[in-house]
Amino acid sequence: MAEAHQAVAFQFSVSDDGVLFHVQLKPLALALWRLARSRCQGIRNTILKGIFPATPLSLLFVSAGVAALHATGTHPSIDTIYFGPRWYNSMPIWNVSICLIESLFFWTILCYIQRYTLKCLLLYKGWMFDSRGKRSLKTKLFALCVKLVAGTSNPLLGSYQRSLPRLPLPSIDDTCSRYLESVRPLYNDEDYEAKKKLVEDFKRGPAYKLNRYLFLKSWASTNYVTDWWEKYVYQGWRGSVMINSNYYACDHIGVLKNSNQIPRVACYIHAAMRMKEDIENEKLKPLIINDLIPLCSSQYTRLFGTCRIPGEKEDVLYHAAPEESRHIVIYRLGRWYKVNCYSRNKLLNPVDIQWQLEQIVNDTDVELIPGEKHLAALTSAERPFWASVRSEYFSSGVNSEYMTAIEKAAFFLNLDDTSPELTLGGENRSELLTDYCVKLLHGNGYLFWFDKSFSCISFKKGRIGINAEHSWADAPIIGHMLEYISHIEEEAHLYDEDGNCIGEHDQSTPKPQRMKWKISKECHDKIESAYKNAQLSVSDIDLYVNQHDAYGKGIIKRCGFSPDAFIQMALQLAYYRDSGGKFCLTYEASMTRLYREGRTETVRPCTIEAAQFVQAMCNPQSTKEECKRLLKAATDKHVLSYKNAMIGKGIDRHLFCLYVVSRGKDIPSPFLTSVINEPWKLSTSQTPTQQTGRMDYNNKPDLISCGGGFGPVTKDGYGVSYIIPGDYLFYFHVSSFKSSPHTDSRRFSGNIEQSLLDMIDLYDIVIKKEDGLQYPPNK
Repeated sequence: MAEAHQAVAFQFSVSDDGVLFHVQLKPLALALWRLARSRCQGIRNTILKGIFPATPLSLLFVSAGVAALHATGTHPSIDTIYFGPRWYNSMPIWNVSICLIESLFFWTILCYIQRYTLKCLLLYKGWMFDSRGKRSLKTKLFALCVKLVAGTSNPLLGSYQRSLPRLPLPSIDDTCSRYLESVRPLYNDEDYEAKKKLVEDFKRGPAYKLNRYLFLKSWASTNYVTDWWEKYVYQGWRGSVMINSNYYACDHIGVLKNSNQIPRVACYIHAAMRMKEDIENEKLKPLIINDLIPLCSSQYTRLFGTCRIPGEKEDVLYHAAPEESRHIVIYRLGRWYKVNCYSRNKLLNPVDIQWQLEQIVNDTDVELIPGEKHLAALTSAERPFWASVRSEYFSSGVNSEYMTAIEKAAFFLNLDDTSPELTLGGENRSELLTDYCVKLLHGNGYLFWFDKSFSCISFKKGRIGINAEHSWADAPIIGHMLEYISHIEEEAHLYDEDGNCIGEHDQSTPKPQRMKWKISKECHDKIESAYKNAQLSVSDIDLYVNQHDAYGKGIIKRCGFSPDAFIQMALQLAYYRDSGGKFCLTYEASMTRLYREGRTETVRPCTIEAAQFVQAMCNPQSTKEECKRLLKAATDKHVLSYKNAMIGKGIDRHLFCLYVVSRGKDIPSPFLTSVINEPWKLSTSQTPTQQTGRMDYNNKPDLISCGGGFGPVTKDGYGVSYIIPGDYLFYFHVSSFKSSPHTDSRRFSGNIEQSLLDMIDLYDIVIKKEDGLQYPPNK
């Protein structure tokens, strides 16, 4: 308690003379100074975002112009401003006041003109369809105009938000036409005609009426998709979020700068909390494509201090205020701790966080309360069950206090005592990666608090991994955080020769608080029931991670292809071979963050062109030239579909929102119902990398991450996540269910590998050793 008292400005003591109050002026003054500085910075950021892309400097130019006009006897303002006696209007202070009012008036108009000019400019998406390296004249003029309007500004994280356009609403005819084209490879002629009739009946029936409702919503809301997507797809999900919704992200897998668990995770915590501060103070720079096109930054605000709260019928997303989420919750071998990361309103240094973690590791109070070890398994349970347990056993007393601490924490951390081995080289690298990633995916059912925005796990030899909840944001936000932390760890001098954090320990650092739950016999039974059900799910998951290092995107680009499109065609070929000659509805996620509050849209890679290419590859009579021609057509079609999805011309989000309207208005639609129930047997996603431009994987292969992954979407399907780190290799994370007789993750990974080799063989390229990953790197 002594450390805590030092951070308090007001103290009191009780004696025979009564209650004596003591005031420590220095801590009080520092606290008031930091509070005032924080409030002033908040006001400053609000003003800067409000006037963006204009700057405060532009007010000086406007004021100078107005003053110059006044000096020449010209009054640019409305004549009615000049009221009162003539002698009063001639007073210098009155003229200065009028000049200031006029300047603010015209400057405000200028700010709005600049903002809406930028918004109109950002509606232009022709730049996406220009040939690589060849800008059209229209795009060059567009780039020049954007630079003139916003190029001199120094944007904050949220500066561009009001300048981003709304997600456009597609027409019924366009969406239905694209839908029919996308499903043509999946059906025979008879089934396709039946599907076509459903579409025609829909267009003759409620389609246009539903779209009019959706049109009104598109103007009444910032984004016509996002709120419904989060509400019905994520928060309305009643099953377990473990495996079915959450995803995982991996540490870089080369040689670590520090393999000591405690010092490394201390620096990791410090770097994460620094990013939290940068987000709250809007110092984190927004991501801008080609130094020209901004992406929406709204998802970053929920990265820290966010938790999914279970409900009987629907979950809610809780986000703690910045000052309430200055701590983390740590789980260590069944014991729970609340750890404050701030002292005297200042972020602790890594050396002080290391001291806190050492207190936890060396804690001699190792007695566990029954149910405490598997407590987090409740978050892996079906949502109604977890909601009822939370309401009954964790809504009062110390349990409520500790539950609130978890839900308000910046994030959750598990200090594990296992030591997965990882390597970029070696024959058993895929087996090692798989063992590591399996634990990140499900944490044995109880090692993560699956409701937190993200949970970290720290392994004994320094490796770290993340399990993330999906409703609050998408994977690029977690990817950005990992790059931010890796950059700090790589560039900053954080460790001494012994591997400990540098610096001197501050004796006033607050100690970790042990959280001792009050768990009744009935509550314990509920926890164990959730744990047993989690084990059933864990035992059924089949995950395999493969490192493809025969060649990378450098070779693919040399052949003139988009790496993503090339890989998607390899996945189509692999599935066709794996399933015995069948095509399936395939999902690939693309982002819509070119629009305000945009999240994702679906790309459907199984196109007519892709099917023709796959069939040609599996036909011994097909020539290489024919396969090459069909591959080019298939990849071009995929790139076009991907770009259309990014600019609001996708299929699935529009149909999803039409379905929501039809349900809300009680207007039945057999077509929309059939679309919503179509199974995605192949669900794919590319893990974003090098978003910040700070990670040079080609020259620093130790920084390479193998990406992340997720569980399968259907019982007889595959979930495939892949990452393209640098020019020399790919990683594929393939998941399926062991209970399905139709799937096998290792077999499918082998089919992907073979498909990639067969496709590159079309071009008679001799793959040299230097075309693959060189590890250790050549000096």
